[in-house]
Amino acid sequence: MQQAQRLTTALLATMTCFFATIQQQIEALSLAPAIEQAVRAPLIPAVDIERVAARSSRAEARTHLRALSAQGLESRLAPDHPIPALDTETRAHIEQVASDCAGLFQRSSSAVEDRNGQLSRYHHGRHRLSDRKLAALTAVHHCHIRRPDGTTAAARFCGRAPPPLFAQPIARVPLPPRPRRRRPPKPKLPYLTPLAA
Repeated sequence: MQQAQRLTTALLATMTCFFATIQQQIEALSLAPAIEQAVRAPLIPAVDIERVAARSSRAEARTHLRALSAQGLESRLAPDHPIPALDTETRAHIEQVASDCAGLFQRSSSAVEDRNGQLSRYHHGRHRLSDRKLAALTAVHHCHIRRPDGTTAAARFCGRAPPPLFAQPIARVPLPPRPRRRRPPKPKLPYLTPLAA
């Protein structure tokens, strides 16, 4: 109970940030109020439930969750709803934004999967990562590692591909100067020859 009480404030702050981010992304679409409400209420939760169903290990849970997702989408696909009247490009853009919004909420399994799982293994093997090493690993993860579809985490977050990661340091870091010329080694003094003479 004490641990739950300590985490309540942080949990509320996380949920507030989550819903504020979703609201900001939906408002950026400049949709009609009816379409905006449909994106917020049935569409985003249905996409999220579909993702949970895909990760579920039990067949009956997958079937139940997919039925819930389809039930939430039925009202959006009704002929009298304003979304089906939109053009194909606008609908695809709305679905992409809804998918991005659903992906903002990460469940506890992320502690052992993907980025957090990788960092956990790094910490376990090396006992502690320096701040510099952690920043380098984060930059490589965000801007260099690609999914099978060819996108990076930064491209999915920003909506456009960032410049190549390793091209930037090559362009910005000056080349090292030429090495100094080696002087010829001084001849060694013959220590024993004068004594032998």
